[in-house]
Amino acid sequence: MSKKLYFISGLPRSGSTLLAAILRQNPHFHAAMSSPLAALFSSLLESMSSRNEGSVLINEQQRKDVLKGVFDSFYASQEEAVIFDTNRQWCAKLPALKQLYPDAKIICCVRNVAWVMNSFEKSFRKNSLQNNKMFNNAVESNTVYSRLDTLGQRDRVVGFAWSALKEAFYSDHSSSLLLVDYDLLVQQPEKTLSLIYHFIDEPYFQHDFNYISYSETAFDQNLGIPGLHNVEGPVRYQTHQSVLPPDLFEKYSHMEFWKDTTGSQANIIRIKDSD
Repeated sequence: MSKKLYFISGLPRSGSTLLAAILRQNPHFHAAMSSPLAALFSSLLESMSSRNEGSVLINEQQRKDVLKGVFDSFYASQEEAVIFDTNRQWCAKLPALKQLYPDAKIICCVRNVAWVMNSFEKSFRKNSLQNNKMFNNAVESNTVYSRLDTLGQRDRVVGFAWSALKEAFYSDHSSSLLLVDYDLLVQQPEKTLSLIYHFIDEPYFQHDFNYISYSETAFDQNLGIPGLHNVEGPVRYQTHQSVLPPDLFEKYSHMEFWKDTTGSQANIIRIKDSD
């Protein structure tokens, strides 16, 4: 692939869309919300696995060529020299990515999980008349307790992302990760972006943090959560009031495993805890 390729992953509702909106101001960069590339990549892996009897006719080099080909084809029409592909699956696919692209780097957006859950719950309540596709039935969406329990399952939007991030964080490829704390991104965007540019070894671009604009209206409407990926206006920190019952907020407030870097070589941009 002639273009440089980087990945954005991590937890949902933790600034990945905001980060993409900022990065895309650079005329040499392409960045957006989650793309379907990871799903295509996973499907190809599955079709070339031992579950397909024809896989015995595919050698290792052919497998790599086919998988690289999907990246090349997907972004062939993009004119930008640097591509950021966003998807929560990339943390789970880190070993495969490193085989294909030894220099692969993933920017992982993180946030206190209680505030992640709070953000989803606020969006649900704001669009309570919509048919929200994040829940499969009324049992899952009946109450805030069932909604958060559903989101937190290992195969659902928050639980999967958290598990995949933790796997990558403690893996032998952890040095390829840069974890970016949401609060620091919105409080000190210029400093945070400078560190991100340093991590990917790209020349710094002077971004306009006073006005960021990005949206995916059709995607959000189809999901049943209008405005989920809207980013508009200046980058700034806003205080929030939790809409979660106190016991639920407490339950999800202690899942920031990345605060302890023992056993990991991941790079982290985060707010230091006050003494």
